[in-house]
Amino acid sequence: MVEVKNICCIGAGYVGGPTCAVIAYKCHDIKVTIVDLNQARVDAWNSDKLPIYEPGLEEVVFDRRGKNLFFTTDVDAAIHEADLIFVSVNTPTKKTGMGAGMAADLAYIEGATRRIAEVATSSKIVVEKSTVPCRTAESMRTILEANSTGSIHFDILSNPEFLAEGTAIKDLLNPDRVLIGALQTPEGIAAQKSLAAVYQNWVPEDRVITTNLWSSELSKLAANALLAQRISSINALSAICEATGADVDEVAYACGRDSRLGSKFLKASVGFGGSCFQKDILNLVYLSQQLNLPEVADYWQQVVTMNEYQKKRFVRKIISTLFNTITNKRIAVLGFAFKKDTGDTRESAAITLIKDFIQENAHVAIYDPKVEHEQIYMDLSEPGLVDSRKQLDKSISICADAYEACKGADAVVIVTEWDEFKADQLDYQRIYDNMHKPAFLFDGRLLLDAAQIRQIGFKVHIIGKNELAGTA
Repeated sequence: MVEVKNICCIGAGYVGGPTCAVIAYKCHDIKVTIVDLNQARVDAWNSDKLPIYEPGLEEVVFDRRGKNLFFTTDVDAAIHEADLIFVSVNTPTKKTGMGAGMAADLAYIEGATRRIAEVATSSKIVVEKSTVPCRTAESMRTILEANSTGSIHFDILSNPEFLAEGTAIKDLLNPDRVLIGALQTPEGIAAQKSLAAVYQNWVPEDRVITTNLWSSELSKLAANALLAQRISSINALSAICEATGADVDEVAYACGRDSRLGSKFLKASVGFGGSCFQKDILNLVYLSQQLNLPEVADYWQQVVTMNEYQKKRFVRKIISTLFNTITNKRIAVLGFAFKKDTGDTRESAAITLIKDFIQENAHVAIYDPKVEHEQIYMDLSEPGLVDSRKQLDKSISICADAYEACKGADAVVIVTEWDEFKADQLDYQRIYDNMHKPAFLFDGRLLLDAAQIRQIGFKVHIIGKNELAGTA
């Protein structure tokens, strides 16, 4: 078993940055170098304003940076020095070619693997940290073994991340489990023990789960698919609740008290977002199709279909409530991140909603406490030859706070469940006073008490709740 003293992480994004920062924070005797070819991102990691927002991340990075935690663009030197290399690069859904819209694009994974093979002058443990389709390690192994010599040997491990954005540091410091998959060979199992020993500096031994390589890869996709399935299930029920007068919060609470089900991920909403859920389910769909399992593919596809339906249903409800037109109306959208306590906007429901509002010729006023203005423009711009920025400026305005966004609005739409949008933190009377009447409020996150907001004078629609719930 190799004692790991030097770790290199290729990829300084949402996974690699926090994960390896916490390893450095907990293992002072291990040198951790996080490398990325993006100079601006590395500069940000070395500055006072980190490139990602995550509660607790600054404290961890600032404590160890320059001691045993380093950020650099010198990929080759870091690979050369390392005993263990995390490959934590982006695996976006393919936009073109075979499997477009579903399969993961593994170009960055392959590029990183080839770089390791070219640069390494000693044996390495190579760990896939990115979320990848089942059996990706097979192709990584083929590349590495083709470049092995008598004196250089590569071992491949799978160590998927199970972080939730907004609580990533807490999840890393106190994980439910750490999963490490290895080939079931003496060398593979020895490498597995080497990585387990790193985590066991702070993670109890019984939480470090060791499996074969393929189980580990599939477990990550399966965990995200099952979580997303729960959200789509409660969202499907929310439509029934609105039609019948049932209250989705009450239904979720009643179901969640069943110890076999539990209460987590039973919160109805305008739909799930984030970098993982949709990507991983579509990966599973594509995998099932490739394995000639069409019924399995259809089953998982329905989770994504329901998520898209929920967003479109919410938009239809807003338009029909506003007298079937939102042309030239001001719609205030509160929240742009895909969930609270993160600045990440990937697959955020807000993007779909706002694009639909723009299509209907509304003017959209947007406020989010953490998302950079430039990111909002990037997410709403349609790729193409025309500079859509000028067009966008006619349709949207990005505001400094919720009050500015809601001023003169015809409707307020809550899309992200930031605490600051709760009734005890935001003055809804002030918002109401400054809106066009009738003033409409649409809560896509079950954040507000409808009765309380109605007393102010708002016309309120809350997902999964009927205005006459339980009284009609």
